Amino acid sequence: MQSNWQSSFFRGVALELWRRIIPPEMTAAEVDFLERTLHAGPGAHLLDVPCGAGRHALELARRGYRATGVDSSEESIAQARAASETIPWALRDMCDLPWESEFAGAYCFGNSFGYLDRPNASRFLAAVARCLKPGARFIVDTGMAAESILPSIGVKRWHRAGDIFMLSENRYHPAEGRLDIEYTFIHQGEADTRPSSSYVFTVAEICRMHREAGLETVELLASTSGEAYQVGAPRLILVTQKRLPG
Repeated sequence: MQSNWQSSFFRGVALELWRRIIPPEMTAAEVDFLERTLHAGPGAHLLDVPCGAGRHALELARRGYRATGVDSSEESIAQARAASETIPWALRDMCDLPWESEFAGAYCFGNSFGYLDRPNASRFLAAVARCLKPGARFIVDTGMAAESILPSIGVKRWHRAGDIFMLSENRYHPAEGRLDIEYTFIHQGEADTRPSSSYVFTVAEICRMHREAGLETVELLASTSGEAYQVGAPRLILVTQKRLPG
C-alpha cells in the first residue's frame, strides 16, 4: 500500500459521497458534544484537525467560537474557504502544526487518526500537544480501535448515497496491524477504484501514545451521547487533557 494514498483519494466522488451521508443533524449533535466536553468557554480558539470541508469548524464559528481548520486535501480546503473566508483554513499535513500553546481545545473527527502508522501517530499527537494551552482538552474520534473494528470486520460492504454506490473490500494484515480497504465508487455509469490504508491499535495503545505526548486520558466514550466505551462499540471517542506543568 502506498504511504501517500490520501493525496489522490480525497477528491471528487469520494468527497461528494461523504457530504451526502452526513446530515446537518449529525454535525449539530457532534458540535453539541464538543461544546460540552472541551470545556473551552465562549469565544475560545479551537483547532479542527483534519477539518475536511470544515463542517464542525463552521458550526462552532456560528456559535461564537474562534476556529482554525487544517487539512491536506486541496479540494476540501477550497470548499471550506468558499463557505467562510473569515475562518483561517490551513492547507498542510496534520502532523505539521506550527502553533504553540495557541488553542483552548482541539479535536480530530472523521476517523483520520487511523490513517497514521505508529511513528506518524506519535508525531501528530506531539504536534497537537504543542498547540494546546496547558489543561486544554483534545478529542479523537475513531472507528479503527482494535476492539471496535476486528470483532465485526467483513470482506465486502455496499453503501449507497443517492445515485452514488460504493463497494468497500477489506484485507487485514495482522503482522502489520494494518487494514487495507479498496473502495469502488460507481456514479453516472462510471466506476472509480481507490485504495486506502488504516492502522489498527488497541485502546490501551492509543491511550499510551496520547500519554507519551503529554495528553492524559479523561474518559473513553462510545458515542457523542456519552455512553462508556465497551468492546464491540463501533466508535471510540477518546477525551484527553494536556498535562499541566509541574
